Amino acid sequence: MKTTVQVSLLASLLASACTAHAVTLSDDFDLPVYVEAVTDYRSRGQSQTLNDPALQAGATLTHSSGLYAGIWTSNVDFGNDLKTRQEIDYFAGYYWQITDDVGLDVGYAKYAYEREAQFNYSETYAILSAYGFKLATQYSDNFAGDQSYSWNWVGYETKLPYDVGLSLHYGIVDYKDDVLISSSGDTRQSYDEWVAKVSKDFVGLTWSLSYVDTDISQTECASYLGYDDLCAATLVAGVKKTF
Repeated sequence: MKTTVQVSLLASLLASACTAHAVTLSDDFDLPVYVEAVTDYRSRGQSQTLNDPALQAGATLTHSSGLYAGIWTSNVDFGNDLKTRQEIDYFAGYYWQITDDVGLDVGYAKYAYEREAQFNYSETYAILSAYGFKLATQYSDNFAGDQSYSWNWVGYETKLPYDVGLSLHYGIVDYKDDVLISSSGDTRQSYDEWVAKVSKDFVGLTWSLSYVDTDISQTECASYLGYDDLCAATLVAGVKKTF
């Protein structure tokens, strides 16, 4: 870990996990907690750690009514002399189990970055799940200050032989302004991103391997993020422990 703040938060989450095992909150409440290590933290296809590893943790308090609230954190590194080394997300929402195979998740999330408050933003989301497929929309009107964006994506999850999980994802990120500038000087405000992920539970841990890519060129990536190698195809390995 790169900050004592993050170490403290991760320790708190682990303590919460132990408490969740030792104390029954009620028949209606559940508190799953997890810690995960990944070789790169990718969000919307873009690296948030300069292609370096990340340690992440999350906890979600759920109620039998479908209401939930939670917290999630990861180390980050945006380079460019920016001081933030931690992202903390707070979220709350409602999950409606319409049938055994169909559900609707709607909610609100707040993303906070210590020591670089100008990056803080909020987001609303809606995710429809049906028979393994997912259709989602996420929207923010204060991304990076006065920017806005929408993130619309589809996904599919299934089980392969030997209990190997398969998750597929394809999304389109659309900003308000033309933030991507190509080598020819052309600009655009949207890009595509996609992920293919396999996972397997083994010895009490969940092991995963993801192929992550975007259609952002090196020049466009450098024009937007300041580095030309944060948007290219990569493999991300992860190991996760759920309490």
